[in-house]
Amino acid sequence: MSQDFATPNPQLAPGSRHAGFTVERAEQLPEISGCAYVLRHDATRARVMWLACADDNKAFSIAFKTPPANDTGVFHILEHSVLCGSGRFPVKEPFVHLLKSSMQTFLNALTFPDKTMYPVSSTNDRDLENLMDIYLDAVLHPAIYQRRRIFEQEGWHYELASADAAQAADATSAQDAERGGELTLNGVVYNEMKGALSSPEEILICGMMRALFGETPYGWVSGGDPKAIPSLTYEEFLDTHARHYQLANSYTVLYGNLDIEEKLAFLGKRFDAARPAAGSPNELPLCEPREGGLVRMPMDTTPDNACVGVAYVFATAGQRERVLAADVLVDALVGSNEAPLKRAILDADLGSDVQGYLYDGILQPCLIFELQGAKPGVAEQFEQLVEQTCAKLVEDGLGADNLEASLAQAEFNLREGDFGYPDGVGLAIQAMNGWLYSDDDATSYLRYEDALSQIRAGLGGGYFERLLDEAVCHNAHRCCVEVVPTPSEGATEEAQRLAKVREGLSEDNLAVIAREAAELHAEQAAPDTPEALATLPHLSLSDIGEAAADPKTVQADAPVPCYHHLIDTRRIDYAYWYFDLDHVSYDELPYVSVLANLLGKLDTTRHSAYELDTICEAKLGGLSFFSEVYSTDGDPLSARPKFVVGASSLSENARWLAELPREIWAETNLADTRRIRDILEQRRVGMEQAFVDSGHAAALARVGAQFRASAEVSDMLGGVGFYRFLRDLLDHFDERADALVAKLDDLRRRIFSANNCEMSFTGPEADLAAYWDNASDLGLFAAAADAPRLVVPMPQVRSEAFVVPANVCFVGEGMDGLSVGTELSGAWRVASQALSYDYLWNEVRVLGGAYGCGFRCTADSLLQFYSYRDPAVDPTAGRFERASEWLATWDPTPAELTGFIVAGVAGMDAPVKPRSLGRRLDAARLSGRDGSWRAKIRSQMLATTVEDVRALAEPLSKLEGAHGMCVFGGRTQIEASGLDLDVCELFER
Repeated sequence: MSQDFATPNPQLAPGSRHAGFTVERAEQLPEISGCAYVLRHDATRARVMWLACADDNKAFSIAFKTPPANDTGVFHILEHSVLCGSGRFPVKEPFVHLLKSSMQTFLNALTFPDKTMYPVSSTNDRDLENLMDIYLDAVLHPAIYQRRRIFEQEGWHYELASADAAQAADATSAQDAERGGELTLNGVVYNEMKGALSSPEEILICGMMRALFGETPYGWVSGGDPKAIPSLTYEEFLDTHARHYQLANSYTVLYGNLDIEEKLAFLGKRFDAARPAAGSPNELPLCEPREGGLVRMPMDTTPDNACVGVAYVFATAGQRERVLAADVLVDALVGSNEAPLKRAILDADLGSDVQGYLYDGILQPCLIFELQGAKPGVAEQFEQLVEQTCAKLVEDGLGADNLEASLAQAEFNLREGDFGYPDGVGLAIQAMNGWLYSDDDATSYLRYEDALSQIRAGLGGGYFERLLDEAVCHNAHRCCVEVVPTPSEGATEEAQRLAKVREGLSEDNLAVIAREAAELHAEQAAPDTPEALATLPHLSLSDIGEAAADPKTVQADAPVPCYHHLIDTRRIDYAYWYFDLDHVSYDELPYVSVLANLLGKLDTTRHSAYELDTICEAKLGGLSFFSEVYSTDGDPLSARPKFVVGASSLSENARWLAELPREIWAETNLADTRRIRDILEQRRVGMEQAFVDSGHAAALARVGAQFRASAEVSDMLGGVGFYRFLRDLLDHFDERADALVAKLDDLRRRIFSANNCEMSFTGPEADLAAYWDNASDLGLFAAAADAPRLVVPMPQVRSEAFVVPANVCFVGEGMDGLSVGTELSGAWRVASQALSYDYLWNEVRVLGGAYGCGFRCTADSLLQFYSYRDPAVDPTAGRFERASEWLATWDPTPAELTGFIVAGVAGMDAPVKPRSLGRRLDAARLSGRDGSWRAKIRSQMLATTVEDVRALAEPLSKLEGAHGMCVFGGRTQIEASGLDLDVCELFER
């Protein structure tokens, strides 16, 4: 008999005591079909909340209030460091052990502007307790007090770089050689933040927070400013932990279908053993209103990265309804190109794009409007235009249809509840948006039904106009910040700082630096002792349950092939249309992506772009147009690109899933070249930021294009190939505009043709029937008689580097598995876990200082390595190429091998949301994989032996001679490489 979680459990009534905890409140929470129980640990005053519901993907999170007092990033460094060993688990990397041996569905740690969270989730109860045990010991009894090197590894340390040192025969000779070398800084968080602050948007946010909040917690860079990180001392680091990681300053969330008495006893035992408090945590005061004026922030970046932001503190976290309403308001103002504030700014031609967002999850939430690709000297004009336009909207009204649509969109998103990670983790983060600031608000941000009702009731009475007037037009707590590109001359700022430090160092100082760096590297390289490893919990293969069967898919009786996925979606419908692109020539592929960017953003014959956007927001949960490429496993030259249209809606709006996409693909007016230019400029800005923020993804995609026709097509549709096309198109837009319009109309007719489409539908059968009742002929065009065919050039292997405005690099390297006689298998999945979380973690992250790294064997049998926010190219490439040597001699214990298998299988078995599950089924069908493909890989993983994994070293050993390579990074990092790379300035006009 299933448990009724929606009714409060009388055994958990307020005032009742359980394993040293007292229940303070018990509340029904219909938003999760469950209840919330808020408790307090009697001895330590730790706060605990159980979100009780029927979800078997259970979760745990412990958080601490951690408002910073400077820019050193101490809480970010602590977030990393406490997971590097603890009292009961004295291994160097228990976090990595969990990654490579647990059944976790989420495992991470997160630094926010005022809190640090440690959330985990798992579908296995024993595994969840293992995760909880290691995380609790990590935060309450970390090894940082005994091992100073953790601070140096994760935070910062000096090194002396010397080519002679690298060739030295012993440690003493190396230290002697290093003393003559260049002074460098290394550390995982240091390198991470160098990468993060390569983004002009991050610099802008930091500037706005400093202007709004001054030298109070939100005015500091919580992640750490690389200029300030080296001022943090080990003693300050320990003191900060002792004062903040105490249970009276903690917030624990339990989630899901749990035995709560068992879990409270588990927590109580560990809470009782916690170290006593040692000093008071930093305070988190309310900041008084302040007008920051115009602040200009110089940044060494390209001119296209100029940006301006205006920000307004408009509420406190305790005003839940006001914060939710502000989220709706931002969408109504700038949620699309046709939203009134965004359209006014685009028409003024001040920059390339405008974004607006709610900056919440802090004590004093803000509204932010950002101008990207800002033209020189427009900051004050932008601020005036924002406020003048808002004042006019207050006077004239925001429009009932516009507000209804934005409110409907917010409602859909809240009801769908797709956080992008397990619900228990997302809800724990949401809860902290109120609970951190008031014990009375533990559930305020988990509720939304009452707030939505209040907001909806105020729609006709000027509710949003009053909010806009108060939040923007008459707000004394505000600022305007401009990021001004100022290319540096000569050495970088970091190099200048380090050169100055080195000038002040004596020979003895240099000897100490060389010795301490050598000792750090020795500790990093030393294996954990068998005794330390024996303390870690382990799962067995018997802990793995049966894999959930894929849901049934039936082919519906319809005018086009229609695949109905029988998945419970709780009355939300997901529809996807797939249109073949095999009748589009290779040179036309970039135009396909241009078309995808434009659809849904221009006028149709029936509606203006503004009207269309309003209807789509009101009736649909989402509508997107994009392309993706499928291929046949084992065939490197196969490529089946598809133009995809995806839409979602509530059940009652199923007919709109038919009507709105059909109107857009059949009736869009493609002649509005001014709007087209605006949209394409926005795409350019977004791509450039992605190359800087996620260069590893771009590098891997580019390496793939050196071996696979499908990846080459993807590159022309959305990678570097498309970006270069887009830049050239925009540079010559006026002379090419008429030809562009004609090309797009021709492509539209070829793509959306009657013999060219199949669709999938995930939702109730009645909704599918309602869809087809309104779909008619789908508005598709007749098939073209003389269409070209797609012919993809042969992939070419190369080594290339793209210079982007970043202070770190991203290294991608790979090879074709098929060419050396290997293909994806369960053994490769296990080997990928071992290489990523054992060899590469130790070599590239711990020793090399990169923030992230990994290896994968893709479904089409590409063997690929990558690094993320890496300080250097060559050491990482060398480690990639030595991976086969490590794999050939890999000698795990039986428990370690089992752990890798368990983690890999659990990754395949992790629950997914209905939308993602439907798309996964579509991908298998479109790739030609039968229904047993996943089960086959899973079975192979369960049967993998050490010998199976070692045997993969032989094909991997061919990497050095047969690899392709791609690097994205700063000029300094790329010019320091001795590799033979074809270097290109990616953003150079």
